[in-house]
Amino acid sequence: MARSKSCESRSGESAGAEAAGGRPLIITEDPLLLDDLLRLCAAAGAEPHVYHAVPGHGAGSGGGNGSGVAVGWESAPLVLVGDDAARRVRGAPRRGGVLLVGRELDDPLVWQRAVEIGAEEVLRLPDAESRLVDRIADVVEGAGRPALAVGVIGGSGGAGASTLACALALRAARAGERTILIDGDPLGGGMDVLLGGEAAEGLRWPDFAGSRGRVGAGALEESLPELHAMRVLSWDRGDRVVVPPAAMRSVVAAARRRGGVVVVDLPRRVDEAVAEVLAQLDLVLMVVPGELRAVAAAGRVAAGVRMVARDVRVVVRGRCPGGLDAEAVAGLLGAPLAGEVPVEVGLPGRVAEGEPPGGQGRGALARFCDGFWQRVLGPAQGVAA
Repeated sequence: MARSKSCESRSGESAGAEAAGGRPLIITEDPLLLDDLLRLCAAAGAEPHVYHAVPGHGAGSGGGNGSGVAVGWESAPLVLVGDDAARRVRGAPRRGGVLLVGRELDDPLVWQRAVEIGAEEVLRLPDAESRLVDRIADVVEGAGRPALAVGVIGGSGGAGASTLACALALRAARAGERTILIDGDPLGGGMDVLLGGEAAEGLRWPDFAGSRGRVGAGALEESLPELHAMRVLSWDRGDRVVVPPAAMRSVVAAARRRGGVVVVDLPRRVDEAVAEVLAQLDLVLMVVPGELRAVAAAGRVAAGVRMVARDVRVVVRGRCPGGLDAEAVAGLLGAPLAGEVPVEVGLPGRVAEGEPPGGQGRGALARFCDGFWQRVLGPAQGVAA
């Protein structure tokens, strides 16, 4: 079914979600379908209300929760209407977040019934189980606007991409943004080490290698080490340096669902797993040292990244000799210039002593990061044109 929601219906959904405490409403008398829906709600971490008719619009309502508290049709954040109950809810007020669900939906009239009750989608089980779990989990997690996801990649070796990624995440966190820093480079030595948190408790990438399907956003955030007011997903010091593409996709998607900012430190080699990450990023910053040889290397990196990423911009680190300025470097690479980061004297020594990159608010790196976030983070949480 095509989705169509007015501003008024979106407002109603938000109020309903708050009133019902994130608990979906199930309306069906089919015991087999009810068992399926309860199982899928459990998989999504939701405890639903169960009724046999629309509360307040028909007889036979009974709570599967045992509380006896009537939950209104208009207040539940998500309504799952069994195909058997569609005719009985035709008189209910129109609202968003209604799904028509059945185990056998080959009946050609099912689409007519969906239109009659204002359903957004028609879902057939078991084929649509994954889709339905996602919708239910979104309600439980209070899914809203996804995080602004920014990747950082070096145009050449030693470009300083990891340093910039750390600084960007740190400055976002200090500005009050919910921030997750993801280390996407298994051979980079560990972002937790760069932040002085290698001994911090929490999960690392190898713990997520077996992830399949949806990863809970809240559970992910709570499981990661918290360093400098942000969550960090890094690598451990073990031998495992490969995470399957499906796990990469699921983990990054979960990080984005919590909103705020996600910063990913990327390796220069774009394999299938990295491509899964690139596909979810709003913006990729390619760090290019101010050297002609580095510019040549960055051209090859940019070609691979552009095959997947939708927006690639250049950050020039230091000044180029030979008459090239930052605009010229970006022009040679065929990408917009995101800015220039002067070499910050004393930064390596301070990092070695335990100060995180970007920790000095008056330093060149911190000033660049603060200016970047001011440009790209607005009321709409989107990337500026």
